[in-house]
Amino acid sequence: MANKNDVFDVIVIGAGPVGITVAARAVRGGLTAAVVEERLAGGECEYYACVPSKALLWPMELAAEVNRMPGLQLRGPIDAAAVLARRDETVSHRDDGHEVNLIEKFPATFVRGYGRLAGPLRAEVMTPEGGTRALRARHAVVVATGSAPAVPDVPGLREARPWTNREATSVQQVPKRLVVIGAGPVACEMAQALHSLGAEETTVLVRGDRLLTRAEPFAGDLVAQSFRESGIDVRFGRSATRVERPVAGGPVTVHTDDGGQVDADELLVGTGRRFSTNDIGLDTVGLRPDGPIRVDASMRATAVADGWLYAVGDVNGRNLLTHMGKYQARVCGDVIAARATGRPEDAPGLRDTADDRGAPQVVFTEPQVCMVGRTESQARADGFNVRTVEYDIGEVAGAIVRGIGYTGRAKLVVDEDRRVLLGATFVASDMADMLHSATIAVNAEVPLDQLWHAVPPFPTVSEIWLRLLEQYGL
Repeated sequence: MANKNDVFDVIVIGAGPVGITVAARAVRGGLTAAVVEERLAGGECEYYACVPSKALLWPMELAAEVNRMPGLQLRGPIDAAAVLARRDETVSHRDDGHEVNLIEKFPATFVRGYGRLAGPLRAEVMTPEGGTRALRARHAVVVATGSAPAVPDVPGLREARPWTNREATSVQQVPKRLVVIGAGPVACEMAQALHSLGAEETTVLVRGDRLLTRAEPFAGDLVAQSFRESGIDVRFGRSATRVERPVAGGPVTVHTDDGGQVDADELLVGTGRRFSTNDIGLDTVGLRPDGPIRVDASMRATAVADGWLYAVGDVNGRNLLTHMGKYQARVCGDVIAARATGRPEDAPGLRDTADDRGAPQVVFTEPQVCMVGRTESQARADGFNVRTVEYDIGEVAGAIVRGIGYTGRAKLVVDEDRRVLLGATFVASDMADMLHSATIAVNAEVPLDQLWHAVPPFPTVSEIWLRLLEQYGL
C-alpha cells in the first residue's frame, strides 16, 4: 500500500516530452503529480531521435544551400568529428539532470524506475536499487510510454544486431559501407545524414516502389532523385530475405529477394515503430498488452471503467509525432485538472482535436518534405469533393535568388464545396519553418478567398502561396 507521501492527484508513467507536458499542465491546473521514468527523462525524441537526428542533418542541408551559391562552394568534406561533437552537445551528453530539474520545478515528484500499472488508480515502480515503490493516484494515471523501433521478422536480422534510430543518432564512428532497410522518415533521414558524414557506400532497400509512402507521390520522387545525385544507391522493389553477420561487430551481408546481396559494415533498420504497451501492467486493468491504448478526444482510455486512465503520445496510436503527442498532452493535462476540480467546461480538450484534421510533419531530408493535413488520395478516400493545385517552387523569385538549382514542388488539396484547404505539401530545401502557415490555414479552415488577402513579401519563397492561389483561379 502506498504511504501518504506516495499519493498524488496524477501519476504519469513515462518522462518523455509528452509525459513531462502532461505533468506540467496538471500542476498548472492545481494538482499534484508524480512522473515515473526508468531511462532518461526527456525521452527518445530528445536523446535518440528528433534532436540528435536534426543535429546530424543540418550540416548536410547547410552544405547543399552553400553549394548552390556561386562563389561559396565548400572545399572538402564535412568534418564528421565536429558534427558528432556538436550532436553530443545538443543532447546534453545524455545527462538528463536538466529535465529532472525541470520536472521538480513545476513542482512535481520525479520517480526513477520502471513504472507499470498495478490496478485501478495504482502504479508500482521497480527502483534501480531493486526495490518496489507503490504509488496511488486520486484522480488519474497517464500512460506516456511511447513507442520503440520495430524490427522485421527476417531470418538472422535480430541476431545481426542491426542499428535502429537509437544507434544511428548516437553513432561515434561513421561506417564506410551502410545498408538501410526501409522507406520512411528514419530510413531516409539517417541514410542521407550518415552518407554525408562518410558512409560512402550507402544502399537503401525499399520493398515498394517509392520513398515516404504517406506523403504525396512527388515528395518521395524528389527525395529519391536527391539520393541518386548524392551517390546513394536506392533499390526499389527489393526486400531482405536473410541477414548474416558471422562475427559480432564485423561485416554484415543482406541477401535480397532477387538473389543478390549487399555487403556492409553496418545495417540500419528504419521500418516503423511498435507501441510500448507490453509489460506495463495493462492486464491489471483489463486491457490487452499487444496494441495501442484506444482513447477518446480527451485522451481518456475508452475501455477502462470509471474513466481514470489516460494515454498520450505514440502509445495511443493516434499520431506518432512528438509535437502531436505534446499537443495531446496539453489537452490531457487540462482535461484531468478540469475534471478533478469540477470545471470540465474549462477544458479545451473536450472539443475537437487536430489529430486527424491538421497534423503537420517534416521529414528533414534534402530536400525537406513538409506536409500538413490530408494528401490528395486521403482526401478522396474520405469522400471530399477535391481539387488540387501544384506549382514549381523554383519558379518564384525568392527561390531564384537562393542559388543555382534551388527547386521543389508545392501542392494544395482543396475542399471544393467549402473552398478551404484540406492539406498542403511543400518539398524543397529549408522549407520547414514555412509549414506553420499552412497548418494554421488547414486547422482554422481559412477560406481561400480570405487567404488571397494574406500577401506574401517579395522576394521570398513564401510567394509560393500567391502562385498556388493564382493557379486555383483567385
